[in-house]
Amino acid sequence: MNRHRPARALSRALALSFSSTAAAAAAPSSLPAFPLKQVTKSNFEPALAELRSHVRAADFVAIDLEMTGVTSAPWRESFEFDRSDVRYLKVKDSAEKFAIVQFGVCPFRWDSSKQAFIAYPHNFYIFPRQELTIDGSSYEFLCQTASIDFLAKYQFDFNACIREGISYISIQQEGEVLRRLNLAYEDDAPATGYNLKEVRDVPLLRMGDVLFTERMKNRFNEWRDWLLQPQSGEFQFQGSSNDSKQQFQTLFFKMRPAISLSGFTSHQLRLIQLVIRKNFEDLSYVCVNGENCVSQQLVVFTVSKDDRDLIMKEIKDERRKQAEMKIQAAVGFRHVIDLLSSEQKLIVGHNCFLDIAHVHNKFVGPLPLTAEEFVSSINKYFPFIIDTKILLNTHHILQQRMKKSKTSLSSAFAMLCPHIALSVSGGLAFDSGVKVEAQVDNLRCSNWNSGAKHEAGYDAFMTGCIFAQACSHVGIDFKHHFSCENLAYNEKLQKHVNLLYLSWTNADIIDLSTGNKVTETLETNPKRQFSNILFENIVLIWGFPSKLKARDIRNCISKVFGLTSVTSVYHLDETAVFVQFSNTEFVFNFLSLKETLEKSGDDPVSVLNPLTELLEGGNTRAAAYEAYKDICSSPMSKVLFADQAEVFGTKWKTQLVESKVAIDIQKDETSVQKT
Repeated sequence: MNRHRPARALSRALALSFSSTAAAAAAPSSLPAFPLKQVTKSNFEPALAELRSHVRAADFVAIDLEMTGVTSAPWRESFEFDRSDVRYLKVKDSAEKFAIVQFGVCPFRWDSSKQAFIAYPHNFYIFPRQELTIDGSSYEFLCQTASIDFLAKYQFDFNACIREGISYISIQQEGEVLRRLNLAYEDDAPATGYNLKEVRDVPLLRMGDVLFTERMKNRFNEWRDWLLQPQSGEFQFQGSSNDSKQQFQTLFFKMRPAISLSGFTSHQLRLIQLVIRKNFEDLSYVCVNGENCVSQQLVVFTVSKDDRDLIMKEIKDERRKQAEMKIQAAVGFRHVIDLLSSEQKLIVGHNCFLDIAHVHNKFVGPLPLTAEEFVSSINKYFPFIIDTKILLNTHHILQQRMKKSKTSLSSAFAMLCPHIALSVSGGLAFDSGVKVEAQVDNLRCSNWNSGAKHEAGYDAFMTGCIFAQACSHVGIDFKHHFSCENLAYNEKLQKHVNLLYLSWTNADIIDLSTGNKVTETLETNPKRQFSNILFENIVLIWGFPSKLKARDIRNCISKVFGLTSVTSVYHLDETAVFVQFSNTEFVFNFLSLKETLEKSGDDPVSVLNPLTELLEGGNTRAAAYEAYKDICSSPMSKVLFADQAEVFGTKWKTQLVESKVAIDIQKDETSVQKT
């Protein structure tokens, strides 16, 4: 998935330009298109059956997602000043607000006879169509302009997605629907389609209702009497008009005489049920699904109470079976996720923490509030995940191989898999001897024109190719590889399994096996712009005059607390900044002084204080770092941070107590260390 659309679009455009130029000279124009299995709801069932066999035989499965957006507001971008728990909250917000429109799945199987990997790329169009009524509300999702523009640029088929996209429900949603279904049948829900208590309580207040019920009573009496008499021929209601004949049609239901009711209002049907219940022990009112799943109302003749109970049980069992089949059909694309989970193959992604968060939110259940809870939950379903971006950034052999090149998907693919990236004919033999062939249905090929393909299925294929080549470079010899071996346990890869960037940008790394951050255990620690961030030294300021920039804010504060008091100032957006002080005591002093100046009003001494420039207008607010976390946890997303903070309801009082406690704790720790 494309984390920063504009940047990735540019890199891909450059890669396309380079590859198309090289391919024009090196590859004949007659090369076929890349063999990619396009899957929509019309061919989902056979494609799923085929995918099952490929996944079961696979050595690993690469995935990639295309989404409708990444960030719901500019201040929800990933920043260097984001603490790990805040990074997770931003990923959570993204996964909850945006939709997946394509899901690429590409199993890779080592073919020892060909000494090559066989890839089976699948491109699933998915769409959150509501097939079941779960909570009474329809699905909603956001679209980010840059993401939609990117998809359109690469010929994304929006019609196929919306009209033919495969729907889905999560594991939690399925469980809730099944729970309700079980409760309905445990409560001895009637086969009538109406609540019996509701029917009993229908008052006959209108004269029309009284006349209607009496007329229905006579009609059913007439039919019942005819059934009990030894007569031949077809039953005809006496004096019935053509309209009445259409409303009452005799038939057999489960080998029993019955009348089909049509053309009645829901209120009239309730009255008919009331008539049957009060006046006829051997007639039963039932509601069943007829042709094309259209509801059909019947009055059925039963010869005894046991016979009536039997037919009611049969109808209820059928309705339950139909409901369960409908639920299974609504599971939809989640069958693919269930397959990947049950087979417990090594899942390969590229910068895939956001992808995995989407998988949890869409197909498992709502994302937990903390990264630790998320790790515990996702590990139950996918115990082995490897991120090729982390592998390239942290393994010293691969770092040397990349030669400081960018590790974006397209750049890594061009660097490690040049013969595929440039569409060169003559086979896909890598420098290290690894070969890859792609197969869809019965078509297998090793040469193709891939220049125009940038769909989730193709990106999953690229991810898998990068992983295969990376494995070869770190010393994994596939020529001696057996299909029963799990690559997740390979000693050359094991230390990199389940490590993911805790964001869609290079940031803290989290271990999905333990929930711990593991930045310090990597073979390399890439330099970051802000390497020494002390979150307890940070103050969040927002709502200040728009004319003030980072330098102006720094100068205002430094004039009061000294030139070395402020370490850095960093803009979230035009309405908010982070200010990192050199020690925690400055945080307390700043918040205290701000509160004092605001209370003093136009006092001459206060007016001369340099901070008054920052407080001009009376809308400037400040708080410790925890307020930032609280605001990020809100499901709302205003464009400007200051507006978000106001809607969230953050109190404008400075958080003195929390800051004072932090200072006291820090002083106590310092005293203990000295003693």
